[in-house]
Amino acid sequence: MKNIKRGFWVLLLALTALWLLVDTWVPDPFTYFSLRTVLMQYTGVIGIGVMSVAMLLATRPTWLEPPLGGLDKMYRLHKWLGITGLVFSCIHWGWAQGTKWMVGWGWLSRPARKSAAGPVLGPAESWLRSQRGLAESLGEWAFYATVVLIVLALVRRFPYHLFTKTHKWLAVVYLILVYHSVVLLKFAYWSQPVGWAMALLMLGGTVAALLVLLRRVGVGRRVQGTIESLVYYPELRVLETAIRLESGWPGHNAGQFAFVTSRKSEGAIRIRLHRPGMPMTAASSSLPRRLATIPASCTIA
Repeated sequence: MKNIKRGFWVLLLALTALWLLVDTWVPDPFTYFSLRTVLMQYTGVIGIGVMSVAMLLATRPTWLEPPLGGLDKMYRLHKWLGITGLVFSCIHWGWAQGTKWMVGWGWLSRPARKSAAGPVLGPAESWLRSQRGLAESLGEWAFYATVVLIVLALVRRFPYHLFTKTHKWLAVVYLILVYHSVVLLKFAYWSQPVGWAMALLMLGGTVAALLVLLRRVGVGRRVQGTIESLVYYPELRVLETAIRLESGWPGHNAGQFAFVTSRKSEGAIRIRLHRPGMPMTAASSSLPRRLATIPASCTIA
């Protein structure tokens, strides 16, 4: 648990430090609209940054399991990052939409628009500015979708087979938010370390989102198996399944997690492999091609 807490805070502090190298929470002159501008940039950086890392963790990179303490801890960090992304997205949306409402109600007056006779923009900056309207509209609807999908993921009563389907839609929403972020991130950031970090995170997150959508996550680690026995424990509401695996299974340690699939329509279910001393796990972890799991399955990754 200490490792994922440390990783979580290191990520937030690193993104904050990189942003503070090029911007400030106390703009000059200090007005409502100048404060709104910097806070929208900051919340946007943190929001898309943590979402990008969460998307990368969704691909279950095996090299991260040892430092994070296993697949279960990795998914806990994935959950924390998703909630953090939702919180910062809500703050980001509040500054954007709340300001528009207050202007409409007459509580605020918009500052005068700058003169069009400014410095000549380069082709990249000019194109990005031409996309602002579309990026803002798509980002707003993507935010609403994010709220719904993440809330559904947190509701325990939401059926698991529906969760596995709806949660993948977050990959599509993420790609929309990447477009939103690339267009609306302050152009000066791209030549600074914060911009380089955001580019790497969003590039990695985009690749991860495409892997999720194309169902390529863990494809090289999948092994077919045959169910040999089923034992149901009504007191625990647990189904123990012993599976004989085909060649290719690298073996496992007691307490490790894996994903099993018996029907594609139900999606993959995360399970804990045999741990000695637990009455519902009968197979020994010392046998490299035999394991006990909670749900029935014939494909393991």
